[in-house]
Amino acid sequence: MTAVLIAPLALLGATALYLLLGWLVCAIVASYLSERKGYTDKPGLAAGLILYPLGPIIFLLIPAKKDSAWKKQGIFGNKIKGR
Repeated sequence: MTAVLIAPLALLGATALYLLLGWLVCAIVASYLSERKGYTDKPGLAAGLILYPLGPIIFLLIPAKKDSAWKKQGIFGNKIKGR
């Protein structure tokens, strides 16, 4: 009888862990994108934490500032744009 009740609870715990990790990854990606686009990392972190699946997508759509690292070095910063 107890084995029947433990299996769904174990699956629920694994699902909660995956959702937590996805939430944290969204916050990290949105924070990185907002910093690369010339804003501070705080708006990206807030958007990533509050708007769980939409935070990184929002900062992909927001235009970069003129002197941002996004415009000068590209998305990942490993190359100089224009060369």
